[in-house]
Amino acid sequence: MRIALALGSGGARGYAHIGVVDEVKRRGHEVAAIAGSSMGAVIGGLEAAGRLEAYTEWVESLTQRDVWLLLDPAFSGPGVFWGRRVMDRVADLLTDAVIEELPIPFTAVATDLTNSREVWFQRGSVAMAMRASIGIPSVFTPVMLHGRLLADGGILNPVPVDPLLGTTADLTIAVSLSGPRSTQTSQQPVSESADSEGVLGDLAGRLRRGVLESDQVRGVLDWWQARFASDAEQPEFAVGGSRQGNAAGELTEFDELPKGLRTLDVVSLTLETTQALITRFRMAASPPDVLIEFPQDIATTFEFHRAAELIAQGRTRAAKALDEAGL
Repeated sequence: MRIALALGSGGARGYAHIGVVDEVKRRGHEVAAIAGSSMGAVIGGLEAAGRLEAYTEWVESLTQRDVWLLLDPAFSGPGVFWGRRVMDRVADLLTDAVIEELPIPFTAVATDLTNSREVWFQRGSVAMAMRASIGIPSVFTPVMLHGRLLADGGILNPVPVDPLLGTTADLTIAVSLSGPRSTQTSQQPVSESADSEGVLGDLAGRLRRGVLESDQVRGVLDWWQARFASDAEQPEFAVGGSRQGNAAGELTEFDELPKGLRTLDVVSLTLETTQALITRFRMAASPPDVLIEFPQDIATTFEFHRAAELIAQGRTRAAKALDEAGL
């Protein structure tokens, strides 16, 4: 059976895409076309170019130290990292591949911040298309191309099914990395590296400030500020029709916050919630035949040293979804 794959954004969680691709092919299906956003564009482009196996061998060998050494700080740039070192390594694997010559039709999705619209890369350098698609705001710097400021494809299209609508495939499988969390809060807070010392501690601090100062987060904070300003005029705070406070007007009935919860964790949850909502709307407009969904808390954005584990999870969930679909 000819399968079109829509591979979603999600940082290190994107390693699960490798397991999904492996399981699809193991069952004898042919990958007829691929569209990807962010990490989905990286995995999809490598598969379309026939270089995913070599990439898998490399990432499965990476330690946490190796991952940090691949991150190039952008101390003077509009992001925490440039993303050049890791993309240079990926470009070496691709050996100057161009999209229109790939054996599998491929589309990488990026976001044009200049004009607030999607950009579909269906021609030109595969490596350049990947780099444009992985520009997570405040993390990896955006790139300029033909007068457009390009950033992460997941901003507007976390799981790009739309580019596959005209392909000749028997069915479309979409892989979302923005599924509901398996726990109420992450077991591994994204801000945990802030306690490290030296260069890593400084990078974590810059990342935290960069996220908190982004337009998305500022919009949320402004909304809450306006909300609290209006609520402050009310004589009491009511939940379910009863006052929740003591004689001094202090709220007393809320549960304690989760231990170890930090500001960046809350920001991350907010952004992930937004992306999950966009995914649901996009899925409703262009529903795939099969949806394989992964919880947001299977890995944090930078846990790229967990390749083997996440690839295995990809195979497991893909097998279950394909069994249920009779594939």
